[in-house]
Amino acid sequence: MSKPKIKVTDPYTQIPSFDDVRTKVAREGVNSSPNIDPTKSDRWLNEESFRPMFVTTRAYFIFTIGLAIVIANGVAAWGYQIITGMGVTGLRHPVFWGIYISTFVFWVGVSHSGTIVSCLLRLSKANWRRPILRAAEAMTAFALLVAAMFPLIHVGRLWRIYYTFPLPNQRELWPNFRSPLAWDMTAISVYLTASMLFLYVGMLPDLAMARDLCPKDNWRKTYLTFLSLGWRGTNREWHFYEKATAYMAVIVLLIAPSVHTIVSWDFAMSITPGWHTTIFGPYFVIGAIYSGVAGVITLMVLMRWIWKLENVIKIVHLNNLAKLLLCIALLWSYFYFVEFMVVWYGHKPTEYRIWEWQGSRFGHNLIIMLGGAAFSVFALSWHRVRTSPILLFFVTVWINVDMYIERYMIVAPILSRRDNPFMWSDYFPSPVEISIAVAAFCYFVFLYAVFFKTMPGITVADIKEGQVISTDMRLGNRFIRVQGKPDE
Repeated sequence: MSKPKIKVTDPYTQIPSFDDVRTKVAREGVNSSPNIDPTKSDRWLNEESFRPMFVTTRAYFIFTIGLAIVIANGVAAWGYQIITGMGVTGLRHPVFWGIYISTFVFWVGVSHSGTIVSCLLRLSKANWRRPILRAAEAMTAFALLVAAMFPLIHVGRLWRIYYTFPLPNQRELWPNFRSPLAWDMTAISVYLTASMLFLYVGMLPDLAMARDLCPKDNWRKTYLTFLSLGWRGTNREWHFYEKATAYMAVIVLLIAPSVHTIVSWDFAMSITPGWHTTIFGPYFVIGAIYSGVAGVITLMVLMRWIWKLENVIKIVHLNNLAKLLLCIALLWSYFYFVEFMVVWYGHKPTEYRIWEWQGSRFGHNLIIMLGGAAFSVFALSWHRVRTSPILLFFVTVWINVDMYIERYMIVAPILSRRDNPFMWSDYFPSPVEISIAVAAFCYFVFLYAVFFKTMPGITVADIKEGQVISTDMRLGNRFIRVQGKPDE
């Protein structure tokens, strides 16, 4: 009796392909995961992600025109200040740093968290990071562009701003390297250059994708072709792209904390009571990340609502960002408590008088700031708040209002009550200062609106990569996450 023949097959041929898995999952009506859905086709993802670029409504034009009017009013106020002089502001001796420096510190802080969140998520390879990367990176660039204006506005004599740059000249005049103005210009220029390069390199695959999807007679075709640098998506291009983004993420991640530490030195390196403390470095960095993460969540909610991106920016992304925001809120609360404890242990009368002055003159600001911090920690501890876009929007907006008040409380109250009673004064911003500060906020929103009309605002290439390397497969009564590397 002959033995039965056993057919030997290669075990790797039994592994189903991704197309087979996607077809099987789609047939069973299974949504593979809350953040990446492999059942959706490439055409659907392209239409959802590039819709803000190619579909323009009447409400968009009305909104941008309204922003442009407010910006024009701010530019007119700045021109009036340049022609008339700094006397039109509320800045008087001894308060020479007012709402301009407060707004500058606020926008520099907002800019930090965009690249920090993007770099950390890229380096940790968190799978839920993909739809939020572009908005976070763009927020850094636009917030820095807004912040860079305020040293120019604060100088007053704009035509002498070139003295802040270390350029040789016939009179052999060099900038004062101990001046905070020189520090700020150096820090902003370095960080802005790095963040712009990081944003542009990350957009290359999506720029090429938008170029190929753009009709020939569309006006976007010309600049998309130029900016995409002939990207074709070859294996060699993807290899260098992955390396470049990883290296730049490390570099930007090192630059970001150092830049806001330099901004904190504008205060800490002086001998002014209330500023001369070593806690300002980490305190400013934590505050920057706190306001920046809140700003990212606010932008995510607005993008979901304005451009109907609920199928791309999902609840899981907001929930994970809200968890990160909760951790940063606890850290910021701790550092604010430590700042008070430093004053209490120091037993310096001048430091005590500053806190007493803040409590008596600006007690309402302290109540709003500290009450908002406590409320945000309490609210973000609830799963229902973290998964509700409307509640998250109001919580994050409140957080940034608190952080702006905190920046203002660092500058104006401390300068208005110096150690010499004959120098005591009060400060309130003039209509010119308020107009410029409001115009700066509208300028930030305007940059975002223009960016989403001219550039891909969603990281489509990263989302498609996540579709390839991640899916859920049924094992008994459960679904198990299956992941692989992109080169597999």
